[in-house]
This record gives sequence, structure tokens and C-alpha cells, in this order.
Amino acid sequence: MQVAVVGLALATPGHADTLRGVLVDAYRNSNLLEQNRYLLRVQDEGVAQAVAQLRPVLSFVGSATRDLVNNTTLSTASLVAEFLVYDGGARRFGLQAAEETVLATRQQLVTLEQQVLFDGVSAYMNVWRDLQVVGVRERNVRVITQQLRAAQDRFEVGEDTRTDVAQAEAQLATARSDLAASQGAFEISRELFNLAVGRYPGNLSGPGALPNVPRSEQAAQALARQEHPAIRALQHEVRAAELGIEQARAGLRPQITLDGSVSETFDSPNSAQIGEGASIGITFTQPIYSGGRILSLERQARAQASSVRAALSQQVLINLQGVGNAWAQMRIASAQIQAADQRIAAADLAFQGVTEEAALGARTTLDVLDAEQDVLDARISRIQAQSDLYVSSYQLLSAAGLLTVENLQLPVPQYDPSAYADLFSDAPSVVSSPRGAQLDSVLERIGRD
Repeated sequence: MQVAVVGLALATPGHADTLRGVLVDAYRNSNLLEQNRYLLRVQDEGVAQAVAQLRPVLSFVGSATRDLVNNTTLSTASLVAEFLVYDGGARRFGLQAAEETVLATRQQLVTLEQQVLFDGVSAYMNVWRDLQVVGVRERNVRVITQQLRAAQDRFEVGEDTRTDVAQAEAQLATARSDLAASQGAFEISRELFNLAVGRYPGNLSGPGALPNVPRSEQAAQALARQEHPAIRALQHEVRAAELGIEQARAGLRPQITLDGSVSETFDSPNSAQIGEGASIGITFTQPIYSGGRILSLERQARAQASSVRAALSQQVLINLQGVGNAWAQMRIASAQIQAADQRIAAADLAFQGVTEEAALGARTTLDVLDAEQDVLDARISRIQAQSDLYVSSYQLLSAAGLLTVENLQLPVPQYDPSAYADLFSDAPSVVSSPRGAQLDSVLERIGRD
């Protein structure tokens, strides 16, 4: 593979990819976000269904009975209404649990948003890093090629030995191998960029300024412990599980149902009305024995609540570890950048001096090659450290719960998770054609543009 091919792969006339622009595209093009927005829609429908269970049920019932002896048909049309007056709060607890589940799912969507944006940052920095490394290794190949030519010229006039030429040839072969490896790593990073952002990279303008991160590790830990969307999601899940316990307990309480019906009966073939009726009644039901099912449901709900509480405690530890790791990596990368700058300056000076001394015969070709290798290593370490600094900075934002479109103020329409649910907050209707069309258009308005 030639380096020129790599350059062409990035060429996009009149356009340069900024990190912010890439994050916008990652957000807009994310299939994961799109998938989970529909999963949130599923949970929203669960709330609508729970609301419907608290409303009266009105049904039309029609029946026909054929008398084979008299050759007549009796047809009955009835309008039946049923309303649950009291069930110990079971359905009310179910509604509240469904609402908490929706709130948890919304926070999980924010957590996924953070992951999508962080993947975009990582993809951008990997492409930028690998492209910089390719450029450094290209320069190294050119310099060693010049050194080889110089060694060959000196060998022809008797100033260098065949060993000097062989050393330069070996170093050039190694440099070309390293360049090919760097080009391969760059191509891999391009593919990962396409996966994370939804398109291949253009010309990169560079990562720009570092993001605003919390001023101290303690401040970041406080956010990670209390404000992180994963923490908020689990807090809602804990509440939903606690409501599940109350819902299971309500199964031991009585139920009172109000029933009413209006009916008319017709005789065929004359279709004459032969009777009509109306009734209203109340039904009281008290569970006495259910084989232990109700108590089992309560124990199951308690176990579920304990499991979610444990998950919440574990998530706090995971977030704190993430903050600690990111903060330490930021400090390490900053120190490495300072050290790399000093190393580059010293290595450049040493290379210039060794090159001049070699021209005077005081240094060998191997000394020059070693000095060039020191410069190469210093520049690559600086590139890696700078990439690590940016990635760890955004990793700190993610661990603190701040890596969101809103906090980064990215120029992209934000998805409103409540817009869909608000359309049916008064419970679904029987005929949903106009409303259904309205619901189907919601994601088009607030999704990808």
C-alpha cells in the first residue's frame, strides 16, 4: 500500500472534519440510539396500557342461538360495562411501576448517548493519531533513504564500509515495515470510524481545545455518584421494584367490580324484538387460597428489589472507578506530553550534532541511524500521549455523566423522550387512526434529520 492511497482516502475537498462535527454525525447516524428510542416507545405503551386498566371497559356482545326443533333463531345484542372499583391498589401500583420503568429507560437512553459520543471521540482520535504516526514514519523512511544513499556514496569512495551500508539497508527495511503497519492500523481505524460515526472520515482539522472537565477528582466523583444517568436509571428501577412488592401484596386484598349491561333479544326469521333487559351489579372477590402463588409473587418481587439495589451499589463503584481511571490517565498523559516535548527537542539537537560529526568522520552511520530512531520514538510517543489526553478527558466526562449533547452544546436537535408519551397521556382510544398517524410521525420530527 502506498502512502498516497491513504491520503486520497481522506480527501474531501472543501470539508474538514472537526471533533464536534463528528460527534454530531455520530449522534444523528446512530442505529443504536434509534433502536433504543423505539424500545423506550415500547415502555411508554406499557404506561398507556396500565392507565387503561384503571378505566371502565365497555364492550358490545352479540350472540345467536338456533333452535333446530322450531326452526327459529334468537339473536341477542348487549352493551356490557365493567369497572374495577377496588383491588387493593394493585393496578395503581402497576401504573406507578410502569412510569418508573419509563423514567429508568429514559436515563438508559442517556447512558447510551454517552457511549455513542465517546465511541465517536475514540474513533476520531484513533484516526488522527494513526494519520500523524503515518506522517512521522513517512518522514523517517525519507531520512533513512537519504542516509543509505550517503552511506553508499561514502562506501564508493572508501570512507564507509560495507557494514555501514548494510546497517542502513536494514534500518530502511525496518522503517518501511513499520510504515506499512502504521498504514494498516490507519485503515482499521477508518473502518471503526465508519462504524461509530456512520461514514468515513474526511480531512481532519484536529481535535481542537480540550473539553471543560470537573475542576477536581472529588467534584467528578460527586457527579458520578449522584447525577450519572446510569445511577438515575437504577434509582428508578429500585422504585419500580419496590412498587412491585406493593403490587404483589395487593393480591391478598379483596376486589370489588361494578358491572352493568343493556341487552335486546330478537326472534328470526321475523326479526321481531321479543325482549330487552338491563342490569347492574357489584361483585366482591376475596382470595382465600391460591396454592401459595400470591406469597411467591411477593417473595419474587422482594428478591428483584434486592437485586436492583445491589446493582445500584455496584454501579456507584463502577462510576467511581471510571472517574479515578480517567483522572489518573489525564495526569499521566499530561506528564508524558511535557516529557515528550523535552525529549523531542533534545533528540533533534542530538541528531543534528551526530549528523554533522558523521560528516566529519567522527561518527558512524549506525550512530546517525540510532539518533534518527530516537527522534522518531519521541515524536510518536508525543502523538500517543496527546491522543490519550483527549480520550481520557472525554472518558472523565462520561464517567461523571456529562458526555451528552446538551452538556457539550452540540448543534443538533435533541431527542425529546417525553414527546411520544405526551400524545397519549390520557390513555389510548379504541379507534387510533388519526392518533396513530400522529404517533408515527413523532420519531420523524424528533429523530434523524
